[in-house]
Amino acid sequence: MVNFSVMKLLALAHIPFLSKAWSFNSSSNGYSNTRRAFVEQVTSAATIGLLLVPKPVMASSTDVSVGGNIRFGGEDIMSPKAHGTSMIPVQENLRFGVSNKLADKICNYNRHFAEYSGYFRETSFEETVRKAKGPVTFYDSNTGKPLFVAPLGRSVDEFIEESRYHGWPSFRDQEVVWENVRVLKSSGETVSVDGTHLGHNIPSKDKRNRYCINLVSVAGNPV
Repeated sequence: MVNFSVMKLLALAHIPFLSKAWSFNSSSNGYSNTRRAFVEQVTSAATIGLLLVPKPVMASSTDVSVGGNIRFGGEDIMSPKAHGTSMIPVQENLRFGVSNKLADKICNYNRHFAEYSGYFRETSFEETVRKAKGPVTFYDSNTGKPLFVAPLGRSVDEFIEESRYHGWPSFRDQEVVWENVRVLKSSGETVSVDGTHLGHNIPSKDKRNRYCINLVSVAGNPV
């Protein structure tokens, strides 16, 4: 049985997707200004859409409920805390060989920017996903809480292909651990309930939610 819900989505049908723009520029040791502009364009183009959302399922490789209706959160989630928007810094030994320095900036001291497009392809992300005997669980780089489980409802090739096309690991509603993830209505910013910046919800042309997520934000180890 499938649950149906009506929700407010960001309409991107008339906004071309930006690949390299929108990102942290490692060569200039700073952030690109284009992502802020992109997010402002997105939020000004909000519309209403219908979304089919499956009931939550229990992921076989984890003891967490995955999928279900999108869960929105307020700006208070990202209020200043002991370490930026979080209580703690990122874990010392992050997975996939990502940069701890970059991870801490993106996760805890950032609301609009991202690792550069295609960054995940320089890590062990694809190898890990392909070698796994089932869906891979992605954990908060700060707290170690499960945030996404993928691929679910699609093949490994489809998951990787979509991520490559958009430049960041791209998750769908059925792959989100909503107990630990929220989306801010005002901007589509996708965050953990503990204040970790993860990425943004950028719906596809069919108006289904697509969460473009920084790999550095979901490279934690389970605790």
